[in-house]
Amino acid sequence: PISPVVFIVFVSVAITLFVPTSILIILGAGLFGAFWGFLCGWIGALAGASTAFLVGRTLGRDFAASMMGGRLRKYDDAIEKSGFTTVLYLRLLNSPFTPMNYGLSLTKVRFRDYFFGTGLGVTVSIFVITFLSGTLKEVWVSGMWGNLVSSEVFFAVILFIFSFFIPMILKRVKGRCQILNRTERSLSRK
Repeated sequence: PISPVVFIVFVSVAITLFVPTSILIILGAGLFGAFWGFLCGWIGALAGASTAFLVGRTLGRDFAASMMGGRLRKYDDAIEKSGFTTVLYLRLLNSPFTPMNYGLSLTKVRFRDYFFGTGLGVTVSIFVITFLSGTLKEVWVSGMWGNLVSSEVFFAVILFIFSFFIPMILKRVKGRCQILNRTERSLSRK
């Protein structure tokens, strides 16, 4: 019963030490199966990302701020204003996980925006990796290789491919919402 907690702590520490996250997620699926592997991997990844962010913010933010010129400061201010959206987009694009943790800690993004953007943004990739790894483990153990061609595996692959288009979809939805808001404001003025 304590092994999931030990695994979560292990993942959290390993992520802060630059161990590739996908390897840890695959390990979790192999140890605990798809559902528990996903849950333990997601919690561990979020804890590790938060720890790396706090370490980077504590040790590097002041130095990074002192090195910024006017041009970089403008981007830093923009990230502060739209922190959740920026973090969510970067996570949905499957950017390198640990370097992104430390990199974002050097910006003005608020921890709350970082935490929720990371938690939501990594859900799809962790789910897909865990689900496919858990399925592969079950097929390997059972020896029933025909189960690799199933609707569940097809769904996971489609979801993974779809995850690359989520930022583009969100950008279009945001653009349409802005157009609707401008139209409503102009109509209300008349």
